[in-house]
This record gives sequence, structure tokens and C-alpha cells, in this order.
Amino acid sequence: MVNSVKVVSGNSEIKGNSALGMKLLSQARKLEQDGEDEVTWVVGYSLKFQGCHLVQQWNNDADEDDELRIEKKRLIRFRLCPTDSCTVSDAAGCGDGYGDYVLDLNTYIQAYYEMAEKQIEYDCEYYLNNQCDCNDDDGKGDDFDRDDCEYNCFYNAGKEQCIDEDQENFDVEKYLACGQLELENENRKLEENEEEEIQYYVGPYCAEQGGGVFLGVFNEDSCSQFADDYEGKTTFEELTGESLPYSSESLVGMECFSCQEIDNNEDNEDNEDNEQVWEECEAIYNSAGKCESNLAEGIMENPNSNACAYIEGVKITRSDGVVFSTEPRTNPVVTSFIVIFAMAFAAMCFYVYYLRTRLGVKKDTLM
Repeated sequence: MVNSVKVVSGNSEIKGNSALGMKLLSQARKLEQDGEDEVTWVVGYSLKFQGCHLVQQWNNDADEDDELRIEKKRLIRFRLCPTDSCTVSDAAGCGDGYGDYVLDLNTYIQAYYEMAEKQIEYDCEYYLNNQCDCNDDDGKGDDFDRDDCEYNCFYNAGKEQCIDEDQENFDVEKYLACGQLELENENRKLEENEEEEIQYYVGPYCAEQGGGVFLGVFNEDSCSQFADDYEGKTTFEELTGESLPYSSESLVGMECFSCQEIDNNEDNEDNEDNEQVWEECEAIYNSAGKCESNLAEGIMENPNSNACAYIEGVKITRSDGVVFSTEPRTNPVVTSFIVIFAMAFAAMCFYVYYLRTRLGVKKDTLM
């Protein structure tokens, strides 16, 4: 059996998933233009993760006294690069003809997760059908085992991600948005001696320098407050006896994900006329804040640059693969006042010193 694995590395095109696409589209903001949203141009572009940013905001849903009044909002900044010039090795992805975008982490990560799952499934099935001779036909012996054949084929090719693994104990997909940690009764090691049952939540969070997205354990339902000093990893291990998946491996990679939907019809001779933008990519685009001032001229009729100032405020740069948030720009007016004040203070100090010196001289003369 071919296994669907959730995170994929590599430069690839990804087939969409209608159910998730419709779910994300329901959250999308309408573009600021008349008529139906036109995003067909995105078919020639690829998503490139730029970094993760954390902001704090007032929690309007906090009703109880023990609920957090200030919650953390996590944002993903990404870029749409022309597919033919988008590179994995370049942290920016591309240097021209791109658009910059910002979106809440949960919406982006759910779409990314589904994209990776679909891509792995497609790649594994393609390899199985074209490289593995595992069909139980008349040429196989009585002791032929299809499952063993598939396992050996994938393993020998270094495609362990295609091999079935037991994922029943922890379903990552449930926690791509902050979700309550579900534990079996025998795994509640920390709660056995508690009079009141403790509730824990698992969800994605931004790495300290913004270069990745990891899963952590939290003690409240907005996933803003970690359950321990180690992003909840210790709590999870004590509760389950296992390591928390994706606590040290990022859920989001640096690959270029093409927005062109995979065409499974190999007999289609007119592929260029049937190129489709797959729905997850369309949903991500429609939901995001946009800065399209760097898109090539003529790509779209009305580029949207309403979020350029905001995106510039959370601009992220990279050095040796590590993400650093850009330092805030200095205000020239404030800087001028500081300089003037410092000069005036220095002048006043000099004048006081001058007066004391003059008075000291006169005093010595009188004596």
C-alpha cells in the first residue's frame, strides 16, 4: 500500500484537493476588484515560504477570568515566484517578477500540509506504476507477495516516505489548527493524581527566528501559552512516553510548490490548454494580504498592493539559512529631536562649566 506522508521536500507540482480548497475558499476575502476573481495567471507561479512572524493582539473571545486577554497571532509570509525561475537554494526564491503575501499560519499550514500529502501520494504511485514490477501477473511465482515487493522497491530506491507506517497514535492533521490533545486513558500519566482533569492543546507555532513552523503543546485553547519551558515537548513525552512529531522538524520547507494542478490524464495531448490552478493555491492567494508591486507588467489587470506597508513592517531576511526579522526603521523626526536635545544639553553643560570657571577666577582675584 502507498502511504500518504504529510511533509515533502523537493521542487514539485502538486495536485489539489477539492474539499480543503472549498473550506479555505470559504474563509477568503473578496479581492478589491469588480467581477469574479481572476487568478488564472497563478498557474505559472510557485509558492515559496519566506518566514513566520508572531504578533500579539487582544483576544475578543476571552470571556472567563482565567482566559488569556492577549493572544498570539502567527503569520506566514510567502512569495509567488515564476515557476521557471523559482529555486530551492535561493532563500528568496526569485529576484524579480514576484508578488509578496502574508497570511495567518493556520490557513497556510493546512493547505501546505494537504499539498505535501497529495504530492507524496502522486509521486509514490507514479514510481510504483513505472519503476516497480509488483503486479501479480502470470509471470510471478506462487510465493509472490505484492506488499513485500512494494516495500522492497520503495526501500531500495530510498523512498521510505512511500512505505506504510502506523500513524494511528497521533494524527497530525487534527492539530494544524490549535486542537485539544486527545490521549488514550492509559497514557494520562500526568493526570492520574490530579483531582481535576488537565486539558492540553497542540498546534503550530513559529520558530524563534521565524525559519520554520513546529508543533508545540499548550495549556489553553488559543495555543498562545506553552505547557512547559520546552515548547511543550517535555509535557508531551510525559503524557505519552513518545516524542512530539514535528517538534524539531519543520512542517514547512523551503521548496517551490507549483500552483499548476497535476494532470493525471497522460493521454491528454493538449495539456497547455487545460492547465488549471489547483484550489489550495487559489484559496491561499485569495485569503492573503497582497503586495504585487513587483509583478511583471501585464501579468494581471489590477495588481493589489494594499498590504505592501504592512508586509514591509514584518519583512524577513535570511542569513545562512537562518531567518532574522528586520530591525525597525528609525524615525528621522525623532532622531533629529534626539540629536538637537543632545547638542543643547552638551552646550548647557559647557556653559555651566564656563560660568563656574569664571566665578572661580573672580573669587581668587578678590581675595
